[in-house]
Amino acid sequence: MKILGGIFCSVMLSGAALAAEPKVIPLWPAAAPGSESWDYPETDAIGPHDNVRRVSNVTHPTLTVYFPDSSAATRTAIIICPGGGFRWLSIDNEGGDVARRLNSFGVTAIVLKYRVVRTGDVDEGGTAKMAERRKTVIPLAIADGQQAIRVVRAHATEWGIAPDRIGIIGFSAGGYVTAAVALQFDAKSRPSFAAPIYPGTPEDVTPAADAPPLFLVHADDDKTVSPMENSIRLYAAWKKAGLPAEMHIYAQGGHGFGMRKRGLPVDSWIERFRDWLAALGLLEGAR
Repeated sequence: MKILGGIFCSVMLSGAALAAEPKVIPLWPAAAPGSESWDYPETDAIGPHDNVRRVSNVTHPTLTVYFPDSSAATRTAIIICPGGGFRWLSIDNEGGDVARRLNSFGVTAIVLKYRVVRTGDVDEGGTAKMAERRKTVIPLAIADGQQAIRVVRAHATEWGIAPDRIGIIGFSAGGYVTAAVALQFDAKSRPSFAAPIYPGTPEDVTPAADAPPLFLVHADDDKTVSPMENSIRLYAAWKKAGLPAEMHIYAQGGHGFGMRKRGLPVDSWIERFRDWLAALGLLEGAR
């Protein structure tokens, strides 16, 4: 057992530990800043129409760490930000299922359960009330994304990760968090690479000169997130700044496809992500 960076963790770097169940650790050493008074209960349920597992009312952000087989580990880590419109998190389709696939690439995958708006209460109100709550929670979700990079980097030696091989991927609202982390960072919270998948985006998408390489995926028939416009804006901003970026636009796929197979070319998006990681040298062994 040890304390590292103010975060309690019992994960030890050994073959046995790497084969164990995912480890859950708190994101912040104490109450998450900006929401210290939030005490409503977290819920975990299956969506009524899409059979998607949804985690709602997150007030205590966590990281769930999935380790690859130690014999195949690449020393690369990726933080995963599920989507859900900042109302809930698609914790399997855009979280744990992605983590297990990344493990097959030799990548340590960490699912970030970030803060979302309060829902399901008598004071939930209508569209205007929910928009107000979303406006309040988005900066907190971004702060959780930035903190996730810091925490994983602080655990790099313990978890067998290279500090300069820590990236972030996110879907829809989680793509917004991912894009924001790629745009707003300091030395400790800079991701080594970022992959917003069918993302929402901040209003200002002007990247810094040292912004990380970007990988983007969207479907042309996405009717939920400004059909491709957010991804196109990000790609154009990165190219204008002379920064590396790759974008894949699929004719079909809709919104929220995540790891669900639809019998369409979009099903292979994660293989294209693997190819991109390999081209960057991130799927090679220890350096």
